[in-house]
Amino acid sequence: MKEAGFILAEDTRKTGLLLKHLGIENRMVPYHKFNEHRDLQRIIERIGQEDMVALVTDAGTPGISDPGFLLVRGCLQHEIEVECLPGPTAFVPALVNSGFPTDRFVFEGFLPVKKGRKTRLEQIALQPFTIVLYESPHRLLKTLNELSACLGPERNACVSRELTKMFEENARGSLAALHSHFSAKPVKGEIVIVVEGKTA
Repeated sequence: MKEAGFILAEDTRKTGLLLKHLGIENRMVPYHKFNEHRDLQRIIERIGQEDMVALVTDAGTPGISDPGFLLVRGCLQHEIEVECLPGPTAFVPALVNSGFPTDRFVFEGFLPVKKGRKTRLEQIALQPFTIVLYESPHRLLKTLNELSACLGPERNACVSRELTKMFEENARGSLAALHSHFSAKPVKGEIVIVVEGKTA
């Protein structure tokens, strides 16, 4: 990041703390879900004028349910070389912790909040492979309830939250049992739901 002409940051406040800790004083440009479509062409033009530019997201890997995909695609279309450094991705430890098969799985990211949600759930219900979802704390109970209604309350799942952090939790059981578990207390943190695939 020291060598970058500028740093694209999902949250300049959080990235600023990291840069300060590392003693890096490079300029930052905000790049997040609210401006990535609007500013994409302008940013790619700016990237074309630099030897190197860095993209940093708050947590996880850029492009995996975080800003990055549009930028990578745009750079490749303009023949700008892209290099990806491996970083933390919440769904990988959640998948491994679940105890469900990992040889083939379906990563759904976040479900649609409204339009298309029911259709997506119906498609998920038919998947024979392990299913991985991201969810926010305030929608967890709703999603567990909808999964239970669509996939059956006895379908096994694992809910992982705050992975690799001090208050990490991996709760396993049926969708119905997990709903009861998380109904008993307020839920905080980043959440991954891993559901076993449909058996024959």
